[in-house]
Amino acid sequence: ANTYHLYLRPGAEVVERHGGLHRFMNWHGPILTDSGGFQVFSLGASIEHGVGKVASIFPGEAPPRRSSGTSMVHVGEDSVRFKSHIDGSLHTFSPEVSIAVQRSLGADMVLAFDGSFPHHGYPQALFGVVQGGAFEDLRRESAATIGAMPFDGMAIGGNLGSTLQDMYAVLDWTVPALPEGKPRHLLGIGDVPSILEAVERGVDTFDCVTPTRNARNGAAFVRQGDDGERPHGFRINLRNARFAPDLRPLEDGCDCPTCRSYSRAYVRHLFKANEQLAQQLVTVHNLRFMARLMADIRGSIENGRFGAFKAELLGGS
Repeated sequence: ANTYHLYLRPGAEVVERHGGLHRFMNWHGPILTDSGGFQVFSLGASIEHGVGKVASIFPGEAPPRRSSGTSMVHVGEDSVRFKSHIDGSLHTFSPEVSIAVQRSLGADMVLAFDGSFPHHGYPQALFGVVQGGAFEDLRRESAATIGAMPFDGMAIGGNLGSTLQDMYAVLDWTVPALPEGKPRHLLGIGDVPSILEAVERGVDTFDCVTPTRNARNGAAFVRQGDDGERPHGFRINLRNARFAPDLRPLEDGCDCPTCRSYSRAYVRHLFKANEQLAQQLVTVHNLRFMARLMADIRGSIENGRFGAFKAELLGGS
């Protein structure tokens, strides 16, 4: 769950009055919250500079253009002051404030505000965050510093580069410096090839909007295309006209409620009719796809055949 967004709306105190996130959204599994730091920067920069969520801040790239307007983010030694992207109200986040907000939200795993180690004194597992962008020296230094602190787990955050190869390089620099025996979480990554490559490098858990964002745009996750080949991005576009008469489930063999009850033709019809049910049905499927993928990855590791499983799924790519 996203600390920045929940802090601004509906407010951490509202969630706390409901008994925390588990009761608020009726999810009784484990919950991780981020620190909110990346959103403070990225959303502020996107509005202030007119760039996307991530600015051009990497080796060999031009810096983002500057805005003539008032800055939405001011970073100090002990805190960051920012304007809400919703109503322009002023707020301040410090390591202590971030942890207090996450405590109110009631997550099981919480992220420290960048490199700090606030002694929050609560039963939640506290993860440190490795930063450094796509700069090798900064990544190695950050990983060594955070890895030496008594965190319960380690998260790899910040921008991971502009290509998948950049991200794999960042992981190669980072993971070896992290302590053995503590969970490693990769922030904001959720496509199938990246998950497999990251697991191979020693990453344990992930979070990403990929399943839900793709679902909202009509993309259903599948491991195999109709021709037996792996489709681009492990997904099919249900808005495509070829699915109009297709009475098969979204993915053959899937046990999700959508695939058990509805056809590609029906879900495509819902998208074309602008019915919100389409987004909901594909979201259910995509989340189940990811859950099955992770279960299969765990099983392949336990059976000593992860390398073979990865090769089978990626088709040698």
